[in-house]
Amino acid sequence: MIGEDIKARMRAICARYPTARSGMLPCLHLAQETEGYISAEGIGAVAEATQTRADEVDSVVSFYSMYHRQPESTYVVNVCTSISCYLMGCDELIEHLEDRLGIHKGESTPDGRYKLQGVECLAACGRAPALQVNGEFLENVTLPVADVMLDRLDRGESLAGMSVSWDVEGRAGGAGTTSATNPIAVEETAAGTGTAGAESPEKKAR
Repeated sequence: MIGEDIKARMRAICARYPTARSGMLPCLHLAQETEGYISAEGIGAVAEATQTRADEVDSVVSFYSMYHRQPESTYVVNVCTSISCYLMGCDELIEHLEDRLGIHKGESTPDGRYKLQGVECLAACGRAPALQVNGEFLENVTLPVADVMLDRLDRGESLAGMSVSWDVEGRAGGAGTTSATNPIAVEETAAGTGTAGAESPEKKAR
């Protein structure tokens, strides 16, 4: 339910912008966070806060894959299918996830735990293929990384720390760190967690 406290927060969000309608996206995020999806009531509240019509808000909800019109699965896995991710093997990644989850793209598991989707650009073209789980990014996702991701989610663990830093020569740094050079999802191997299971795709220094 979108209560008066949530509506007040939406109005406060819109007040940060030169025009109220510029706050539409964060208001929609707040509505979805509150109810778990975008309801008709949520659309109405956002329209009121942003001083727009409900059909305008509805068109924005229809455009973005990050907004849901009904209660979603516990984990929504969005795999980018745009050109960079396509060239780097997103189709193979989706097939692998379909096999692991026993569903097809666009479907949810019978227990409602996972939903697998293909989405347009996640703005991670330089580190493709990329995916999101409930809005959390993973980049350079190889098939072993995908397995680690699902194993963690199956255990109810966070995906935090699934990254390693690469230096300019392509050598793996410490797990769970980020770097301006190339933070990517880490591959855990049988030798232990938090280690890189494959060489960096970066070019090594000659």
